[in-house]
Order: sequence, then structure tokens, then C-alpha cells
Amino acid sequence: MEESADKPLIVQSDHTLLLDVHASGAEEARAAILPFAELEKSPEHIHTYRITPLSLWNAAGAGLSAADVIGVLAKYSRYDVPGGISAGFADTMSRYGKLLLKAVRGGNGDELFLAVSDPVIEKEIAAAKILSDYLTGTAGGFTLKLVNRGTIKRELIRLGWPVQDEAPLKSGESLEIALRKDCVSGKAFTLRDYQEEAARSVLGKGGPGTGFGVVVLPCGSGKTVVGMTVMSLLKTNTLILSANVAAVHQWIEELLDKTTLTRSQIAEYSGDSKSVAPVTIATYQILTWRADRGGDFPHFSLFRKYPWGLIIYDEVHLLPAPVFRVTAELQAVRRLGLTATLVREDGAEDAVFSLVGPKRYDVPWKDLERKGWIAEAHCIEVRLDLPDKLKVPYAVAGKREKYRLAAENPLKEEAAMELIANHREDQILVIGQYISQLESVAEKLRAPLVTGKTPNAEREKIYAAFKKNEIRVMVVSKVANFALDLPDASMAVQLSGSFGSRQEEAQRLGRILRPKKNKNSYFYTIVSRSTVEEDFAANRQKFLAEQGYRYSIQYWAGEESALSGAASAVREPA
Repeated sequence: MEESADKPLIVQSDHTLLLDVHASGAEEARAAILPFAELEKSPEHIHTYRITPLSLWNAAGAGLSAADVIGVLAKYSRYDVPGGISAGFADTMSRYGKLLLKAVRGGNGDELFLAVSDPVIEKEIAAAKILSDYLTGTAGGFTLKLVNRGTIKRELIRLGWPVQDEAPLKSGESLEIALRKDCVSGKAFTLRDYQEEAARSVLGKGGPGTGFGVVVLPCGSGKTVVGMTVMSLLKTNTLILSANVAAVHQWIEELLDKTTLTRSQIAEYSGDSKSVAPVTIATYQILTWRADRGGDFPHFSLFRKYPWGLIIYDEVHLLPAPVFRVTAELQAVRRLGLTATLVREDGAEDAVFSLVGPKRYDVPWKDLERKGWIAEAHCIEVRLDLPDKLKVPYAVAGKREKYRLAAENPLKEEAAMELIANHREDQILVIGQYISQLESVAEKLRAPLVTGKTPNAEREKIYAAFKKNEIRVMVVSKVANFALDLPDASMAVQLSGSFGSRQEEAQRLGRILRPKKNKNSYFYTIVSRSTVEEDFAANRQKFLAEQGYRYSIQYWAGEESALSGAASAVREPA
């Protein structure tokens, strides 16, 4: 077996990849394997990735071949790539394309044809009881009703057969929209190369199998601009779905600032306002509202009653299960998913793949950081002990209560205040999960608190004051996880989070990644030492480790702590 000790990757026959983070070329190798491998573990020295069927299908959807994957592995592997692994990749990736969804020739548009290239696969599908109500066998495949297009795709990917959807898409009602050369706000507007590449990767050349997919870009890199670029290229009525009302307002501001749309052409559809225009921005929350648990979703009519030519799913990793259902019906409409991470804690990545579209564009966060498009961020985990009075209650508590006791460790507030005192030039977000903890720290800091119960008008007022640097510290709950546009925020202190949520860690770091002149960003996570919180923190950090971020560890022990000096040292990293 040949060995090249300076190469960073070890490829194993069980489809795991071991990345030596200290080897030369480790960052380059990480970026190269990212399109087809998923991070599993990220301790100090060796990171473990796994190649899965879904990761390979996403790669195939983005135009990569098995030869491309094998080429990357051969280039960076320290040892010979195991012989049998290449055949496995080719077989898995070849499944993408074995099932083609097309229009029925000479049909009335109500039916589609699922072409199956292999008679064995055809028999397997015919034998699947879950599909029997939707498919009708015919020569070379099956026919199905147009309305069942998404349902069939979702069920087939669960059976291990991703569908290559080449059925026609509706154009929607036309809408004249263009990007401005100069923003209304007075700033020059130039489309970045990766933003244009991302938009065109979804639309392709406009032929079959294009016009839908997911773009993965870090927070602060201008995902909204990608969405607007797609809108300007398609020039059609557009429905935009977003995480909350603040995100709705940010979309409206961006559209008015950077496109030729007028205010009368844009509408908000939320708990506050329910109007419809050629471009309508709605929240997931209003779409999934219903009067009682067993009732219908009355606002789903927004999808069906209007001639949309494009639906943009902002923060697509948050797509609620009920919206998956209606998305399954809307497969004839062009679809764009925008996200910083495709990680879903419910494991429903396959639903995003089959119903919104495969991942079409992805770029490592560190690549954009090196080019100056997002801020350089330093991630620090601060560990502290539980106070003596909580050690016995913690020891006898159940697992869920253990986490809450560790997360609400009162010493965290003291550590947070010390960190804030050591970063006097930064604009700081203090973020947490538990409202009582946030209320306490906000009172001590004399800082405004924004939670889910804060009225939208008051939120907007606080956000505006923060943007103007009238307030330097703001305490926020989970509302800070999504679509919070605070470009001058340069530091975050995370007191607690949603257990081991990787997507939340990525979103929270994203709040401080807008580029800043001569200024780095700092992301502190405060964790109770020797508790379950350490395990959850390790899982939360996985996604960021995949992007090339490393967490340095500091320890805090009250007034005798060396944290003050350590924090100062972190401000000038080597």
C-alpha cells in the first residue's frame, strides 16, 4: 500500500473519511469533500466524515459524477483508496437518473410519466404497496396524476430511488423586475461572483430538470441577493416564505433598495397583515396556523389561488412538516431553497431534496472568509463549574432536568458580564434559550431584551437603536436564530441553546458574520463543565467544524479566573 504522509485524508471501506486537521492541505481537502460527505465527529485532531446515499445524490444533483468523487479522494488520500468503494459510489450515484419524471406525450397536462430504465426496478416499484394508490403501470414505467408528483418523489427516495424530475414547470404570471446598479439607499450595488453562480446553478439553461434546488451559503453572505437575482432572471410573480415577521420586513427593505419593484408590487402575509401582491412575503408560522389540531390549514390557499412562477423557501432547513405537504402539490412551480445549513434535527433532509430540490450550490464558509465576504470569526467555548449548591440537585435529576440546571447555571451570568467588559469596542448579542435566565442577565446588564413575546414594533425599535450604535448590548432569545439583520454585531455570547442543535449553532454564529472593516468577530459559548451540556455543545459545534471553525477552550473560576487575560489574548489571535 502506498503512503503519502503529508496528505490529510484517510479513506476507509465503510465509507468514512478521516481528516487529519494538522496535515498540509487539510482545509483544501475539507472544501473538496464537502459536496459529497457529511461530518460525524470533530474532536481536536481527526475529524470523521461519512459518505451517505443522500450526500451522493446531492452531489449527483449538482452535476458531480462518481469519477469526480473518486478523483477527490485519490488526490487527498494518504493511502490507496479501497478498491471496492468506487463501485459502491458509482452504483449509488447511478440511482439518480434511473427514474425520470416526464410529461405524458399528447396528454392534457393532468398526468405525468415516470420512466423506469430497468425492468427489475420497475417490478420493485410496482410491488411497493405505499405507491399502489398513486401509480398506474404502463410500458416502460408508470403514469401518475400531476397532483401526486411530490408525494411520489418523497416516497421513492425513502425506498432508495431518487427521482430525476424533468417534467415541465409553469412560467407563472410575468412581472418586470431588474436589479439596480445603485441602491436606493445610495450605495453602489454589484452582484458578487458566487451570488450569480448560485442563482444560475438553480436555473441552469432552462431545460428539463432545472428551475428548482437549494443554495447553501453562510449567514451574512447575501442569500437574499441570490433570491432576488433568480427573481430578476425569471421575471415572474414570486411567493417568498420566511422565518418570522422581522425577516419579512428585511425582504421588503432589500427588494425596495436593490430592485426596480415598487412598494405597491410587494405585500406582507403574516399575523400582522394579510395582503397579496405580485411579490408576497409570508411567514411559515401563519401558513401552519389552524383553529384546532385536527383542522385544515386555511392559509394554504395562498399557494393555490395565485399564479406564482417562483416560490422561495428562505431558511429552508426550517420548513415545517405541514408545508412539506403543500409543497408536494406544487411541483410544477419553480422552487428555490436558501439556507446556511441543510442540517435538519428531524432527519428530513430527504424531504428537502425531493420536494424543494437537490443542493445545487454550496461554498465553504472559510472560502468566503478568506475573500473578505464574511467576517473572520473566532469561536471560544468557556467552561465553568456548577456552584456547590446545584451539584446534588444535578446529580439526582433526570436527563432533561440535568440539561436545564446546567444551562441555567447562575455563574454564566457573571462570566458573560466579564466577557462583555473585556470587549468594550464590540456590539454584542447575548443569546439564550430560557427566558428567566435572559431576564436576569438583561437586568444586570441594563440591556434591552427581545423575545418571541416582544411586539414587532418594539423589536424593530430596538433593532434600529442597535444598528445606530445607540445601544451596545442586546439580549435575545431564539428569535435571534433566524434572519436577524444586525450588520454591526461583532460578538455573541451564547448562554444556552436548544440541546444539541447544529443548525442553531450555525445560525447564531451567522448573526455576527457580516464583514467589518479591520474587525474580527467573536463567538463565545458558555458551558457548565462535567455536565450533559458538554456533550450537547460538542454536537452543536459539528456543523461549524465542518466549515473549518475550531473552538478554543477557556476555563472560568469566578474572580480568580484567568478569563480576562485569556479574552484579551483571543482578541489578537496568532
